[in-house]
Amino acid sequence: MYKINKTSNNVEKLDERLFKELNIRERDHLQEWIAKNPEMLGEDLLIIQKEFDGFNDTNERLDLLAIDKDGGLVIIENKLDDTGRNVAWQALKYTSYCSTLTNSQIIKMYQAYLDKWQNGDDAKQNLLDFLEISEDELLLNRNDQRIIFVANNYRKEVTSTVLWLIKHDIQIKCFRATPYSMGEDLFLQIEQIIPLPETAEFMIDAKEKQKEESDKSKTVEESEIRLVKFWSLLKTKLAERNINFLERISPKPSYSIGFTKGSGYYGFCIGRQTFRVELYFSNDITKETIDSMAKYKEAIEGSFEGKIEWERLENKKASRIRFDMTKEQVSKLEGKFSDELYWDDLINWYSDAMFRFYNAVNPYFEKIR
Repeated sequence: MYKINKTSNNVEKLDERLFKELNIRERDHLQEWIAKNPEMLGEDLLIIQKEFDGFNDTNERLDLLAIDKDGGLVIIENKLDDTGRNVAWQALKYTSYCSTLTNSQIIKMYQAYLDKWQNGDDAKQNLLDFLEISEDELLLNRNDQRIIFVANNYRKEVTSTVLWLIKHDIQIKCFRATPYSMGEDLFLQIEQIIPLPETAEFMIDAKEKQKEESDKSKTVEESEIRLVKFWSLLKTKLAERNINFLERISPKPSYSIGFTKGSGYYGFCIGRQTFRVELYFSNDITKETIDSMAKYKEAIEGSFEGKIEWERLENKKASRIRFDMTKEQVSKLEGKFSDELYWDDLINWYSDAMFRFYNAVNPYFEKIR
């Protein structure tokens, strides 16, 4: 890794280090960094537990547990300079323990975490805000659980096991955490190494499992297939316009898709009553980010055609800047995302809206970063 020196028009090499050389500890440091900045793992995650040891009849202690945007559980195991030989087996045990957790159990676990480690917010309301759903739509842990490993070095027995599990439809990602130094300054690089981001989408749906489902489950499955198809078409449309927003993003059965920039997330979102694009700050407790952006509100809105909404989301952890489709446009589409007849118009709106929104907002987001 290199530091760019614009003054000398040159680069300066950073020194790759080991965590132990820097006296960086697993639980006190790396785990805390991930807990406070889960977006470093390439997606929007909500941490709901850490150092959890509440599994019945075991003394196992799970590093971090998170919820993703689909309401699924994500088990996060972090190591420092070496994974050890048993990290895959350890994570699989935790995953099996989590596989039976119900809505009420997950909410209870998250509430205990908020009471102990955070400011005691209401767990259920936080989940509804994060997932952007109503209470009657709250259905957690209905799909297979996912695993994320973070470490500096992966032993062959670990990578071999991970690749075999991926081949058999177990959802696992491996991230390499590498510390660097330059003088007294320290740097951290987090990069996904398994599966490689550019090849991950080719591994999705490699083998479909046939299950008997209730009428409700079948409806959910049809909805998920429709969402993946829609986001795939949007991704194709953007590529045709040489817009690389979703170049390395795999379409998922979610009501939003997007890409991360620093502490922000640019999202294409299907709302309950409208469609929107947004810049979402998931960890803006002090509102420093949204307030810093608001200093450029006049300049941003002056360069943008349309009404931009600025949402501090008081008493919430997050904040965001959004641009919604007008009521007239929604009316013309009859609000029917489920009807593919309207998809061409909707995809054209999304690609144009995000292109204009990003070009108006991102220069100022780069400034405050």
